[in-house]
Amino acid sequence: MAPDADDALLAQLRRGTLQFCVLALLAGEPRYAFDVVRDLGEVEGMVTSEGTIYPLLSRLRRDGLVSTSWRESTSGPPRRYYELTAAGQAALEHFTDQWRMFSGAVDHLLAGRATT
Repeated sequence: MAPDADDALLAQLRRGTLQFCVLALLAGEPRYAFDVVRDLGEVEGMVTSEGTIYPLLSRLRRDGLVSTSWRESTSGPPRRYYELTAAGQAALEHFTDQWRMFSGAVDHLLAGRATT
């Protein structure tokens, strides 16, 4: 597959799962938006930008999946931290169940293809 096609495929896969990856990061502890961008960037295939994450966090907040609070920073102005709500936790758990079923089905089909 050509490099451009690889990029397009990864972008499509990210688009469908990015919000749940963000919720998973927030499940551990409240995070500053830049920390979310950095942590996603450290995972191969999840490279993203602040221009993608800030609107996503705003939408998750509007949808009631995350809440925010302002915290003082030792290196500048106060920062907005994002935290998973009960609805966000429920959405993440539902996605996790669906993802396991779906990825298992894909893995099964791909493994079957390899043996034919």
